Amino acid sequence: MKYFLFFLLFIIVILSLFIGQTDLDISKIWIENTPQKMIFFDLRIPRTLLAFFSGAILALSGLIFQTIFKNILTTPYTLGVASGATLFASLAIRLELQFVVWGISAVSIFGFLGSIFSILILLLFAKSLHKNALLLLGISMSLFYSALQMLVYYTSDLMQSFQIMRFMMGSLEIAGYENLMTLGLSALILLIITLRFKKELGILSINDDEAFLRGVDVKKINIILLLGVSFAIGVCVSITGPIGFVGLVIPYITRLIYKKSTPHLILPTFFYGGGFLLLCDIFARIIPASSEIPIGVITALIGAPFFIAILYKRFHTHRV
Repeated sequence: MKYFLFFLLFIIVILSLFIGQTDLDISKIWIENTPQKMIFFDLRIPRTLLAFFSGAILALSGLIFQTIFKNILTTPYTLGVASGATLFASLAIRLELQFVVWGISAVSIFGFLGSIFSILILLLFAKSLHKNALLLLGISMSLFYSALQMLVYYTSDLMQSFQIMRFMMGSLEIAGYENLMTLGLSALILLIITLRFKKELGILSINDDEAFLRGVDVKKINIILLLGVSFAIGVCVSITGPIGFVGLVIPYITRLIYKKSTPHLILPTFFYGGGFLLLCDIFARIIPASSEIPIGVITALIGAPFFIAILYKRFHTHRV
């Protein structure tokens, strides 16, 4: 089963490179100055990598959050970093900022600044608050950002409102590799940090008291992991917009498949998250529509019923 899933991931990557509105002739993608080569190397490969790294970040972040907070319903967006990134990106659209720095648009730059702003707030309170209080702080920040988001939305003109809504639904449209370098580096750093503390995560998945008795500095590890996740999520959201449910669905499925402790789930979750978002992106491309369906719509259509199923199974089991 596990080997089949990795083989399936390979197939999904290949399909992602060749499925789209334009059919590609494999024999022509290596010929200079042809549309096929430009589409393949400047559009399809960057988009495939963007989808994979974004899904990997979201899924691995979900696994870390669920381990730290001991709750399988916790998502990577819980601490409000994504909401901060979305708010600042909307402000850039509302202010009609058009500048580009190193190939990165003003919207992405402002989105990243929004995530950094949220991270600084979390860092300010992290050492003095228990992790459950930190969770409540993140939820409060998300609600506050959402209110400001609606204020920005309703004071925008028709075109700006459309752009803001489009950003809020998530998008994997990309040309070139500028944003990919930042996103890919963020994904690898998050993976390295997680692997570095995989032993501690395994102990934390039991309970904090057990971790403390084994000499783990629980608060320090929590802060490092939460900040690492928040930074990676901030980079991801600033580029793709918020994409929901990946961080909820994939860690849960990985646990069902492997039935092992958290340290053994890190790499599978990373790769399955990337493959899942790639698969959703393929569906977004092939579904007939007047324009491409935002990726956030596809993940929500798959993730929302899955979320309901988790809730039903969890609370129905407790009642029985």
